Amino acid sequence: MEWIHQIFTKSPEIALFLSLAVGYFIGQINFGKFQLGGVGGSLLAAVVISQFGVQIDNGVKSVMFAIFIYAVGYDSGPQFFNSLSRKTLREIAMAVFLAVSALVTVLVCAKLFGLNKGIAAGLAGGALTQSAIIGTAGDAIARLGLPVAETKALQGDVAVAYAVTYVFGSLGAIIVCVNILPKFMGQGLKEAAAEAEKTLLGGAVAHGAGQTAAMPELVGRAYRVTGGSSAIARVGSTGGADAAGLAITPRSGDVGVSGAAGRTVAEIELAESDMITIERIRRAGKALEPRPDVMLQVDDIVLVVGRREVMVTAASNIGEEVADTDGISVVMQNRQGVFTRKGMNHMTIAAVRTTVDRDLRHGVFVQEIRRADQPLPILPETQLEHGDVITFYGSPQDTKRAVDAAGYELPATNKTDFIYMGVGIVLGLLIGLIVVDVAGVPLTLGSGGGCLLAGLLFGWMRGKHPMYGVMPSAASQLMKDFGLAAFVAAVGLNSGLAAVVTVKNSGLTIFLLGAVVTILPLVLTMLFGRYVLKYTNAALLAGALTGSRSANPAFGGVLDKAESAVPTVPFAITYALANVLLTLLGPLVVGLV
Repeated sequence: MEWIHQIFTKSPEIALFLSLAVGYFIGQINFGKFQLGGVGGSLLAAVVISQFGVQIDNGVKSVMFAIFIYAVGYDSGPQFFNSLSRKTLREIAMAVFLAVSALVTVLVCAKLFGLNKGIAAGLAGGALTQSAIIGTAGDAIARLGLPVAETKALQGDVAVAYAVTYVFGSLGAIIVCVNILPKFMGQGLKEAAAEAEKTLLGGAVAHGAGQTAAMPELVGRAYRVTGGSSAIARVGSTGGADAAGLAITPRSGDVGVSGAAGRTVAEIELAESDMITIERIRRAGKALEPRPDVMLQVDDIVLVVGRREVMVTAASNIGEEVADTDGISVVMQNRQGVFTRKGMNHMTIAAVRTTVDRDLRHGVFVQEIRRADQPLPILPETQLEHGDVITFYGSPQDTKRAVDAAGYELPATNKTDFIYMGVGIVLGLLIGLIVVDVAGVPLTLGSGGGCLLAGLLFGWMRGKHPMYGVMPSAASQLMKDFGLAAFVAAVGLNSGLAAVVTVKNSGLTIFLLGAVVTILPLVLTMLFGRYVLKYTNAALLAGALTGSRSANPAFGGVLDKAESAVPTVPFAITYALANVLLTLLGPLVVGLV
């Protein structure tokens, strides 16, 4: 197989992309109810391919991880900062518990099997997939004042133990968080994420990609006007209103209404509190402009647009529904606007509706409201805040008028703002270079923690100022998927050969101990999260658990299974803490073993 080695030597990127292709193919295979997933498959494929002798430049690995973790932070930034409250005490407790349980597990293993400081520290670094431990442990060993030869030997042991245990450290976290945790919770990650999203949406159903509601909230119907009565419900009458105070109904003593003939467009719309609009009128085959003062006649065909629940009651007051829409259909548009109108900050939707002139809001429906990229329930008591992105539905001219009145239009674009992204990643990498010495212990976030922090900040700023920093969801997903998969493959290619050789020479003891250090703290923390911290949602618990272990491959697997960004909120909190807490394990293990 020398020729394969020659190919990989001349073009190591072939090995990288081959690992991705083979890994994702393996990841799709079902072993009973177990599926490894693309990330875990790429890691295994890379280890096998590494046996042919191939090395990927560490710069490639660093770039891929920076891209991945920045995109994760960018997507979760708005939720992260909005969740900074007493509710995050659970995430803090989980990160601390995992770090302490991992430290105790390493110390017990070192005591029982007589491990030296170097192997024990490397065991922690590899089994917990915290590469920074290599640096902090090596620095702590150098400060012990040992002979030079002994110091170098111990530092070499750190690297050996790290290489032997790192592969299963990544794979074991995937097994626990992606496969064992959902079974333990009795809830699939996808179903759990959908449930959490439903809660965030105020009880509404969150639709996935390619999904639409069979009964949409906003509908258009065509009716043939029939003869009617003048006894109709008027705004300002003593008729009843529904619970939301939106639809006025006739009084019990009023004469029933059976048609719209003889009534003006304005009267019909006002009868339903402007929850419907007449967009088109066809009379004797000719189109009429639906001005407010136009009086409808028998056999007119009208196009009515409105909310489905109101349309049901309105239909009986207009006429019979018809399928003949020739010459009456109209193109409707969704248009996004950023809410900045002066004097209306923190005003409820109901208050805005009563304050804004009827002519200004005529023909416009609010389809969606998002704050810091999080959807809000469209209820009368929902408060609007400056910076909210409102999606208006209506005719092009009506939505344009509404957007201009609300603030300014948010242009629809699928182009990523690379200036914003580039500055964010540069800032993150610079933060990662900062090292703070606390009592002789060097503390640093590293490039991963720095890029995550920058991503959180820039994602939050994007949520507050939607005009800047555009990154379409498809682009963000590509950065996460490709960045993580390539990072994991590079790790497997670079450490796989050394791990296999060391296992052959030193036996399976270190490897098995690494498996214990990988699995036991995760399982204990999972139980702690479920029974002590009272996590009931599998997707949220999985996100918090992977972040507490800074298990990026496992987190990628969780996102893949959940098909949602829900796990990123607890992950972002615990990951930032874990990068500091787990990095501290290096000097602690060296000092306590």
